[in-house]
Amino acid sequence: MRCIGLTGGIGSGKSTVSALLAERGAVVIDADAITRELQQPGAPVFEAMVERFGAGIVAADGTLDRQAVADIVFTDPEALADLGKIVHPSVGAEIARRLAEEAGTDHLVVLDVPLLVESGRDDMAGLVVVDVDPEVAVRRLVEQRGMQEADARARMARQASRQDRLARADVVLDNSGTVADLAAQIDARWAEIQSLDASAETDAG
Repeated sequence: MRCIGLTGGIGSGKSTVSALLAERGAVVIDADAITRELQQPGAPVFEAMVERFGAGIVAADGTLDRQAVADIVFTDPEALADLGKIVHPSVGAEIARRLAEEAGTDHLVVLDVPLLVESGRDDMAGLVVVDVDPEVAVRRLVEQRGMQEADARARMARQASRQDRLARADVVLDNSGTVADLAAQIDARWAEIQSLDASAETDAG
């Protein structure tokens, strides 16, 4: 197994990059997708969240109302910290389980984690950062996800800065253009991503 990290600020298009890498043969472990799985009704994480934040975070259909959760935690640092204590250990355990499943394979595994730089995780062979101007990201979040601008900016403020992410990057993908532009960049740098990973593992071994 060769494991690289993939990260980017909210609205950067990281999920699009993740899908494009999967199309090229990478095995993607998506922390956001895992989080959604663990927050399904009846799951322990879901129940713990309802106990902490109240029935107001449950939508009419019984699923988690993510916007209601965001409205609570992004204006209350203590609530945000409590959410992290509920969610992060379970997500981390599931990521570890999936990585263990890939051990011994020759797969290129992409660990897709929004807060990878913030976590300080350094056990990967390389880091790919999806970069976009923060103002472009805000516009996309408002137009494509229907977020309130203040909400989008509040979430950005709690993430690593653009400069911090770029300082940690081994490969930077510029997502200021179209999906076609992004796909072309990945094609042009696919071999680089793989050789970066291989050389890093050789050095580490």
